[in-house]
Amino acid sequence: MARKVFTVTPPSLTRSERRQRAKEIAALTSQKDETGQSQNTLNLPPAAVPGMFGPGVRTGEYWNLMRLQQPHHQATSHHVAGIYPFIADRGLGHRGPILGVDLNADSLWHFSPWDLYTDTTSRAALSTNILVLGAYRSGKSGVLKMLTTRSIPFGHQVVVPSDSKGEWVAVCEATPGGKVIRVGGPNTTARINPLDGGPRRSNATDDEHLQMVHDRRHGTLRSIIELTLSGQPPLTPMEHASISWALDTAIDVTGDRPTLTAVSEQLENIDATSSLRAAKLFNEGERARYVLKRFIDGDLRGLFEHESTVKFDDEAPMVVVDTSELFQRGNLVAQLTQLCTSAWIQAVISDRAAKKTRYLIREEGWRDMSSVAALQTLQQWLKLSRHYGISNVLILHKFSDLDAVGKEGSEERALAYSIAADIENKFIFRVNQQEEDNLVKRLKLPPQHVLIARRLRSGTFIAYVGLYSYLVDAFVTSTQWEYELFKTDDAVEGAADIIDNPIAELDFRNQYLDDLWPLDEPSLDQIWPSTVPVEGHKEKSA
Repeated sequence: MARKVFTVTPPSLTRSERRQRAKEIAALTSQKDETGQSQNTLNLPPAAVPGMFGPGVRTGEYWNLMRLQQPHHQATSHHVAGIYPFIADRGLGHRGPILGVDLNADSLWHFSPWDLYTDTTSRAALSTNILVLGAYRSGKSGVLKMLTTRSIPFGHQVVVPSDSKGEWVAVCEATPGGKVIRVGGPNTTARINPLDGGPRRSNATDDEHLQMVHDRRHGTLRSIIELTLSGQPPLTPMEHASISWALDTAIDVTGDRPTLTAVSEQLENIDATSSLRAAKLFNEGERARYVLKRFIDGDLRGLFEHESTVKFDDEAPMVVVDTSELFQRGNLVAQLTQLCTSAWIQAVISDRAAKKTRYLIREEGWRDMSSVAALQTLQQWLKLSRHYGISNVLILHKFSDLDAVGKEGSEERALAYSIAADIENKFIFRVNQQEEDNLVKRLKLPPQHVLIARRLRSGTFIAYVGLYSYLVDAFVTSTQWEYELFKTDDAVEGAADIIDNPIAELDFRNQYLDDLWPLDEPSLDQIWPSTVPVEGHKEKSA
């Protein structure tokens, strides 16, 4: 690189001295070596032999300015990562279904909460539960449907205890062997008993089975009554005693097949004149009697007051309880419905020895936190998720949804905040500006991540798994068929055409991937439709 020379002439010099100085500067500037190249241009020390490059050109030694012929360096990615750190993350591995592309590593991102929980490396997940949080139209439902349906060939079952919007119905009907249970519709007589004992847990003793069923029934009944009494004083110890007595008596009278109707009859038939204790039980059961009347003679009649007329299909790859008809009757009816259907589902899937792994999708998750009893039940199920092989997926539109749980400063709201924050695996989609403080204060997310979450596109989310975080784009791996089926904006329109798609011929109950994806006949293009770019979504090859 050529140098620029600047000269400074003192103002005190005479004209003749200035001319002489200019000649000297011109002579120095024009000095060149024998090759005609300025010595200062290369900034090299004087050569030992005449010439610009010295002897290195011929011998390959010092001063050789020619290109070095160095052999390529080969090493494993494990060692190269030490040479070039912080370039790309190695991700979660390749176990489980593909959910998207890790934008930081530009590699496929696989996710399976059960495989990650059993992982022995630092990438292991701390539990199987997932908190999903994001604004409307951020792609939450589409991503979860992709995750769950792609998990079916890996042997995982998908259960939706309460589909309040009916958006999972089309997905279930498009899944071979999927079962939809419709509750509350004009053309259905399906009834669900929230006090069902459920199947006996394998390898459980008589005492263990009775205690588990007893606790679940009493917790469900208290939750139903407390939720209906929302806004009124909580149940007193004597009211608890009256309700427990009525339930235990109903169990004996019905031969261990209690219903809400049987409990209500026991509360009505207490002979208040027989003893002082009976009189106290009758008086303290007044509020509970009026609550249960709503299920027997009120707006919830014909749904939950008698024995179940439907059965949970343990072999179905996906089971969805469609409660969309009931959710048009108001928020309280929606909460009661979700509570009853969730209790019924939990009664029949709590068999650890069955070796089943299930996704339990809790749409509108704040409705499962309607009372202290419901919160305690949810907290218990979150803690027992690993015990029963369940991945509870709690979905919230925003963290402030939990402000609808109890009053400000109440025990219910504090417990709801604690439960949501304690879920180790988190999928954070695009959030609104109002959520920044909640995400930083309540969920302890880094402020930099919150700023990223505000600018995420639909289908892109920040995943917190164990001790690490990942930026994942799920929609780039989605096909046109998936995109049309999983659309939340119009979940039912065109469902009949989608169900006729050739992929519906696959039998998800077959556990052999070679059978699921044959490479001979028929061709792969016939089984899975060609990927068609979706407007607004980027397509990327793996």
